[in-house]
Amino acid sequence: MPIQTPLPALHFAHANSFPAGTYRQFFSHLADSFQISALEMHGHNSQFPVVDGWQSLVNELAHQISSQHTAPVILVGHSLGGMLSALLGAQRPELIRCIVMLDSPLLAGWRALAWRGVKAIGQADRVSAAKTSRQRRHFWPDAQAAFAHFRGKTMFAIWPEEVLRDYLQAGLVAHGEGVTLRFTREIESDIYSSLPHHFGRILRQHYPVPIGYIGGKESRESQQAGLAATRKLVGQHYLELPGGHLFPMENPRRAAEATKQMISRLLHEENGRVAKKC
Repeated sequence: MPIQTPLPALHFAHANSFPAGTYRQFFSHLADSFQISALEMHGHNSQFPVVDGWQSLVNELAHQISSQHTAPVILVGHSLGGMLSALLGAQRPELIRCIVMLDSPLLAGWRALAWRGVKAIGQADRVSAAKTSRQRRHFWPDAQAAFAHFRGKTMFAIWPEEVLRDYLQAGLVAHGEGVTLRFTREIESDIYSSLPHHFGRILRQHYPVPIGYIGGKESRESQQAGLAATRKLVGQHYLELPGGHLFPMENPRRAAEATKQMISRLLHEENGRVAKKC
């Protein structure tokens, strides 16, 4: 009888406002290759409050990984999660085997300098996604009304129905005579308005773990942030797929297959680094 070896540990960090349960379909296509763990919602633990530059959120991610795993993990993050992963990799490389960022462009150069100035004069909410998120609707009479609301929006209309239902299952909670967003719009907005401006520091140093990037070809977020800094960081480990910023929700199977392939390439690089040290 063959001896079964444990699957490699993969820790996932979600995008802003999308609890980890939203990615159930994406996870299902990874489950045959990895043992998956994730924090359901970043930013909602008072011990790790949202602060400018997200250091507390990085600490939260480090705490989650170190408390659940005794060996380094494969770290995959989408949007916010990918940026937190990149920051953590620079600070705590001993926790990580490799990193895959899913449409998580790193803000650097003149864009980062401009963003730093915007925050300094207290105008972050006016020029970031927080301008919209602080005002977004967050109450509905029931889950079906919420489903109809989101299904009618262009961004969500292209998701497979089961993915949207997973989002609502993970993202709604009973409140009063109806339901409300579990991931509060206040914390979502605070995360947007405190986006780090110091990613350039990472690029000025040798990055200590293998890292790759998979983005959506039609992602407006990546176009706005620019991809030069990200390309410089990941080098040959760069890939674009059809879709937008939320491509893991738009086509979970395709996103998962690309993630598997990227991880394989990165782990090959990790093995090469280990061999050189021996």
